[in-house]
Amino acid sequence: MSNHPPLPRLAEGPLTDALSDTPVVLVHGPRQCGKTTLARQVGDRLGFAYLNLDDDAARRAAQDDPAGFVARLPERVIIDEVQRAPEIFLPLKMEVDHRRKPGRFLLTGSTNVLLLPKMADSLAGRMGSIRLHPLAQCELERREPT
Repeated sequence: MSNHPPLPRLAEGPLTDALSDTPVVLVHGPRQCGKTTLARQVGDRLGFAYLNLDDDAARRAAQDDPAGFVARLPERVIIDEVQRAPEIFLPLKMEVDHRRKPGRFLLTGSTNVLLLPKMADSLAGRMGSIRLHPLAQCELERREPT
């Protein structure tokens, strides 16, 4: 593990802003572009719990009882690799409709997650999205973009 501080991302400000006024925010982009790292950095600062649906037990719980899974989630939670359990999209919608509070759910997923019909239908109007790209040169150099 590196002792270097994490690289600041240009998307950090927009993500923080989106969480301040939107119940569900999705960070999406290509594999290995830093979605989880960004979500964890922002989420840790804002007090989010973390759940990864690559974990077999978590994914099975979400798939077997989507409504119960969502009902047991912490008040603010990162759900990493959300495309692994599209069954939770409708229960997330119902939870947001029941308690519409900004910054409840921070989701991460691959670019194609927005193409999943269950997500588009369930979370329309309730979710903001941040497209994350691979690191820009200015991010690598830790400087402001020009």
